[in-house]
Amino acid sequence: MDPDEILLDTEERMEKAISKLKDDLTGIRTGRANPGLVDTLRVDVYGSLTPIKQIASVSAPEPAQLVIRPFDPSTIKDIEKGIIGSDLGLTPQNDGKVIRLNIPALSGEVRRKMVARTKELSEDVKVAIRNVRRDGNKHADHGEKEKTITEDQCEALKKEIQDLTKKYEDMANDLAKAKETEISDN
Repeated sequence: MDPDEILLDTEERMEKAISKLKDDLTGIRTGRANPGLVDTLRVDVYGSLTPIKQIASVSAPEPAQLVIRPFDPSTIKDIEKGIIGSDLGLTPQNDGKVIRLNIPALSGEVRRKMVARTKELSEDVKVAIRNVRRDGNKHADHGEKEKTITEDQCEALKKEIQDLTKKYEDMANDLAKAKETEISDN
């Protein structure tokens, strides 16, 4: 691999780690209704686990309520079972046409748990970013050993990889801080 390919691969993998963090943080409760809370929910419908987005529309008409409107009304009971069986900790209210989820205000203890979970997710992503850095550095060393890149190119590449690592770790920290503020303020 030439230096540009190594750098591009490293950056793409770091970007994927940040994307995963964004997705994971969307699913953390903040006391405010957010359709992202149920994004990871899979419901057993038609004999297979299906993401809720594929079988229903989810909206937040009020700050403390989610409304799930199934595309096929016959799946409403399955969606209700899926919500009850999930780790959301929310009780669905089914009126036959839509399911309403009332989002309770977060207690101090729950807020602390959510902040701790946010920090945990952020740390996991930072570890993943450092692993990508390690792999990029290995590729650079291998290229130098195989004489496909010079020693100077190898050192410059490692510096660029370290700069990318710092940039993406800072992004992970910023995302976590923003989520922690959101949890604390609601």
